[in-house]
Amino acid sequence: MSIALFLLADSGEEGDRLRLFLEAQPDMQVVGMAGNGRDALKQIKQHSPDVVILRATDRQLNSIHVIRKICRCCPHTRIIFLAAQPNVIQVARVLQAGSNGILLQANVEAEIVQAVRTVYGNGRYLSQQVSDMLIEDYVQQRSAVSGDSPLARLSPRERDVLQLVAESKSSAEIAEMLALSPKTIKTYRSRLMQKLDINNVPSLVKFATQHRLTH
Repeated sequence: MSIALFLLADSGEEGDRLRLFLEAQPDMQVVGMAGNGRDALKQIKQHSPDVVILRATDRQLNSIHVIRKICRCCPHTRIIFLAAQPNVIQVARVLQAGSNGILLQANVEAEIVQAVRTVYGNGRYLSQQVSDMLIEDYVQQRSAVSGDSPLARLSPRERDVLQLVAESKSSAEIAEMLALSPKTIKTYRSRLMQKLDINNVPSLVKFATQHRLTH
């Protein structure tokens, strides 16, 4: 029995090449393809594919919204997210939204077959680069919490907000990414400045860069 796949990717040479590559696998069948989230969701509801492969776009928030929608309408469908240049916050948000696998777009053909088979078997698949990123971030955060770093004053959620502020995300964008209200994010920003004795956003960005919270 073939694994039914749905591909959410911009139409074009790269998307067509990925579709042909997947269809060449003896145990896989591409049952649909769409270039935007709205069309994809309609077709995914219709086909109920085993695995959805979703290429990241410049609109990260939209990708996360689509992942959540897929999980609600087709809870048994597995999801693989193809990231362009991920950072720890993006990886965390994608996993929290419901993705079962994350690959780098640059290495997709080298790993996609194994990833599809792994998540289809109810496993989780992270590319080596993504796994290394998560491990490094964990080690850094543990060191910060246990040492004398100013980061030790911050909660995990405050560090999330700090990193997103440093990545030039607005309060509205951060609120959607963290599933909080914009008012709560503003409170977190004020608390960050108070704890770190910083009184403006550029200084917060500089602090985050110095402490390797940006990627």
